[in-house]
Amino acid sequence: MRELDVLLTRYLDEEYSTAAPEQQQAFRRLLDIQDPLMHAYFLGREEPQDAVLAALIARITAGAQNGR
Repeated sequence: MRELDVLLTRYLDEEYSTAAPEQQQAFRRLLDIQDPLMHAYFLGREEPQDAVLAALIARITAGAQNGR
């Protein structure tokens, strides 16, 4: 899904290198999630049970809403 690619690429380019190691690991786990489930996470239709992953998704979403 193109929208997901834009969100994830933006995070990778702008924040991944300075993120805490657990956030970097969460991002790598996020990339293994099937697109429909990932899309549901970003739309708030589902929430991951992993708190670090949920926080990462919230951070990426907030960055998109702030124009980053």
